Amino acid sequence: MLGPLFFLIYINDLPGTINQISSPTLFADDTNIICIHHDLNLFNVTIEEIFLKINKWFQSSSLVLNFNKTKFIQFSTKINVETSTCIDYEHNHIENSQSTSFLGLVLDKTLSWQLHIDKICAKLNSGCYILRILNPFLSVSNLKTIYFSYIHSIITYGIIFWGNSTGSNEVFKLQKKGIRIITNTHSRTSCRDLFKELNILPLQSQYILSLAVHVAKNIDVFTINSDIHSINTQHKSSLYPPLLRLTKSQKGVYYTGITVYNCLPLKIKELSGKIKHFKRLLKKFLLHGSFYTLEEYLDCTSRNDLNTWYL
Repeated sequence: MLGPLFFLIYINDLPGTINQISSPTLFADDTNIICIHHDLNLFNVTIEEIFLKINKWFQSSSLVLNFNKTKFIQFSTKINVETSTCIDYEHNHIENSQSTSFLGLVLDKTLSWQLHIDKICAKLNSGCYILRILNPFLSVSNLKTIYFSYIHSIITYGIIFWGNSTGSNEVFKLQKKGIRIITNTHSRTSCRDLFKELNILPLQSQYILSLAVHVAKNIDVFTINSDIHSINTQHKSSLYPPLLRLTKSQKGVYYTGITVYNCLPLKIKELSGKIKHFKRLLKKFLLHGSFYTLEEYLDCTSRNDLNTWYL
């Protein structure tokens, strides 16, 4: 049992060798190094420097880098030209991968999340198959337990990252398929009321819940409007959104999290310091709304008369 602990102690000083020029991330025996640079030439130089320092640390620690399991991936937008980067060390070549898996999330080089969604959909299809097979023999309550084990757990994992992507609609279709199987309804039946009856959040409502809870738990890393200016407005306690040019960045966790949080009804935001109460009241609000899209949520919360009605 002490093996993993001793291993973590042994590699504890690894990040210190490169944290001035990169962002190393260690999780158990899974090590990832993130390098960001605006200048393409300097980017390649930095990559080489990182790799030399890493290998020097390996040699001094009596360890050997497994080149067969070591890969690198270049993240970029679709409109940017990918740089030609080659990493070699003592006649060993590091493979340039088009995707990578990190803590159960599949990342592709443009962060489209399509590969991860394909993986999710395969698991959800299996979950729907299990529900269909067991449907004649189990009660709705028992089928809901299976749903939460084989579908809900898959949907909620990492949803704050991929939930706002274009391909998320494929996941939503399979979620609705599972709901219809549980309730023995036709494949074209609207699921909006079925979600409410089963006390289950639609995909985008679950995304909003997870994102808002994430912001509430990490509120200290966000900037408040009153910190930027001293003008006494009704939005002075709202979070300050940064100026972002890329649509990809605007769909990210930080920016979308601010948008979702700022649009929350005041009664819910006042509970952000009490996460359990915050989450319970927010879920109640989202269940009543049964929002199918982020736009539905934003439109609803812009009408103050509805906020009181839902609560």
